[in-house]
Amino acid sequence: MSIKLTKRIAADIMGRGLSSIRIKEGASAEAQKAITRSDVRELVKNGSIYAIKEKENLSLHSQMLREKRMKGRRRGQGKRRGSIKARGAMPYRQKIRAQRRVLAELKAGKEIDNITFKKFYALVKGGIFPSKQSLLFRLKTDGVKLDDARMEKLRHV
Repeated sequence: MSIKLTKRIAADIMGRGLSSIRIKEGASAEAQKAITRSDVRELVKNGSIYAIKEKENLSLHSQMLREKRMKGRRRGQGKRRGSIKARGAMPYRQKIRAQRRVLAELKAGKEIDNITFKKFYALVKGGIFPSKQSLLFRLKTDGVKLDDARMEKLRHV
């Protein structure tokens, strides 16, 4: 295998670009002999192939500001632009995603079949249920066997 191919595979494994991948001077023969991805993985593991450090072109001032923001500073009323709905995920979106997670969990656990899943997925998409609790209640009334322990677990999915 050529070194180019080895570098490409290493870049894919390490999640970096081709230009940041380096091969140590003594290891180029080993890199050429590497045939499979697992061979390249071994070379990465023992340090024969490595990636140079990512550049961080941040000034000291911007680094300090970023650290403060990560602590929660500089996020008060005066810094905010736009409504609360524009700033965060909309309540509708959060609600729909939570309900879809419940349905996916039930389908994965084989507690509902595909037909029931599709039916309730469409109802969820239509905005029928105001909450996860109402979805679970409707599922129970429609004949899906859910004991109280399972209901409690699904509330926190």
